[in-house]
Amino acid sequence: MGYGPRLSAVFDQCARQVARLLRGAKVAEVPVEQPTKFELVINLKTARTLDVEIPPALLSRADSTIE
Repeated sequence: MGYGPRLSAVFDQCARQVARLLRGAKVAEVPVEQPTKFELVINLKTARTLDVEIPPALLSRADSTIE
């Protein structure tokens, strides 16, 4: 099971910051951004191998599952 920032959103934020810098903005003017989108991924195959039961309520909240 993993919970963390959505990588596509992080890459988009990085691209916006690089674009600002390439347009001539000073480094001190570019704000530091925190990730705003997170995702929960559950690996069911590993959970079954380890005999760990994942509650249905948690499975319903997962953004994606790995069979």
